[in-house]
Amino acid sequence: MIGILPTRFGLTLVMTRILVTGSTGNVGRQVIARLVAVDRPVRALVRRRLRLPAGVEGVEGDLSRPDTLERALAGVETVFLIWPFLTTEGAAAVLDVIGRQVRRVVYLSSSGVRDDAERQADPINQLHADMEGLIEKSGLQWTFLRADTIASNTRGWAEQIRTAGVVRGPDIAATAVIDPRDIAAVAVRVLIDDGHAGATHVLTGPEVVSRAEQVQAIGEAIGRPLRFEKVPVDLARERMLADGRPPALVEALLAGAGTRPRSELVTSTVEEITGAPARAFREWAADHAGDFR
Repeated sequence: MIGILPTRFGLTLVMTRILVTGSTGNVGRQVIARLVAVDRPVRALVRRRLRLPAGVEGVEGDLSRPDTLERALAGVETVFLIWPFLTTEGAAAVLDVIGRQVRRVVYLSSSGVRDDAERQADPINQLHADMEGLIEKSGLQWTFLRADTIASNTRGWAEQIRTAGVVRGPDIAATAVIDPRDIAAVAVRVLIDDGHAGATHVLTGPEVVSRAEQVQAIGEAIGRPLRFEKVPVDLARERMLADGRPPALVEALLAGAGTRPRSELVTSTVEEITGAPARAFREWAADHAGDFR
């Protein structure tokens, strides 16, 4: 977005500052890099001091503590919001703080959210639906980016791939997996262009791929034969809990596994907004082969 400010010599165009939350995550860091590439003033919300790319201002703050956000929001017009928690507890207070200083929120949601459902099919989609509802009620101008399964989630398989060549887990239904770079590319267009207020954009990759097909694509990228081995949900839960994952996270990740239907949803939204087609999962795997070697 570009603002217009009066000066003694006339009107001056001023590019408004954008705050990115989740700035060190798979999507957030891509959003930041792309905003820098197009010379947009960008600020990263960080929980502690760390080194950021040149041209990025880091300001400490914590979404779990709304009272820490004031400084990060100063002079900001738009927030790219990734909600990092499993419930909406505290979200209304955060949106209240944001709404005092900011005009617009672009929220990263889930393609699994169904507008016609009284309750969503699993806890993660319910979380996103609840967040969307809170944002709509906040008075902020909003845009929702409902993304399908994100390709970088497969990094969680890296240790199994390196040590055993077998990925064991519940066979969650196939979806049109999307590259985080494509989510970021859409996010940047929405953040800097007009015309997206009140819009819900559903973002997917170009083809539906199963977990077994994702594992195969990674194997091709690293030049090793890999396979996917389906594990019963109860055994997967036991192993995840033994690894020290929080019980609430385990239940959220496993909800619907084995019962969720295959999704045939494929949209052209990435290309419509960015001008470039969405990347296939095999392209993401080839570009990130080093993560699995």
